Amino acid sequence: MAPMPPISKNLLYINIGVFIVSWIMETKQVFLSNTLGLFYIDSPFFKPFQIFTYQFMHGDIMHIFMNMFCLYIFGSRLERLWGEKKYLFFYLFCVAGSAFFMFLMDAIKVYDATGFLSPLDKTNNIPQSIIEIYRTPTIGASGAIMGLIAAFAMLFPNTELYFLFIPFPLKAKYLAIGYGIIELYLGIMNRPSDNIAHFAHIGGLLFGVLLVYYWNKTDKKSFF
Repeated sequence: MAPMPPISKNLLYINIGVFIVSWIMETKQVFLSNTLGLFYIDSPFFKPFQIFTYQFMHGDIMHIFMNMFCLYIFGSRLERLWGEKKYLFFYLFCVAGSAFFMFLMDAIKVYDATGFLSPLDKTNNIPQSIIEIYRTPTIGASGAIMGLIAAFAMLFPNTELYFLFIPFPLKAKYLAIGYGIIELYLGIMNRPSDNIAHFAHIGGLLFGVLLVYYWNKTDKKSFF
């Protein structure tokens, strides 16, 4: 258990701190989620800062534990490789990319159901499923974590990872591909009982892949 480098460590502290505050202030948890959580861009509850603050809200202990564990495993390695500035840029790029992809998929659903990208002031016949898109925030750092997993898999594809209850090692490239396929399948299935933002995860993964590919292709350090 090597010490975490500073950016990953501070991200972990902030996430845990916000989770503890929301747990202690249980009656205010809905307020925090509705303030920091990410609403659909056409929702009256949307605020621009939510594009980055939604990553600090988590639904339960398992949600934050899995994200922070992956942040420690994959984020720490990438930060040591890239340095603090480049790593922070990548992380926030995946956070914003995850939000953008979620906006895009929600916009497709809204248009498909109503015929409008912004139907609130154009029609009263809005299905309940679309109303839920407008009033339900997306929370969690999972999109950024998917970006970290994708980057790790691209840079260290044959690194073998061991998981509890799996009796054999799994190479990083197969983890990323398998995880991405599962998230895509679950997002397309769109089960009513499923409250996980699978397309936000896919967005983080895609933006992570694109940025690492660009860096590898150009081999430019830019302002880093």
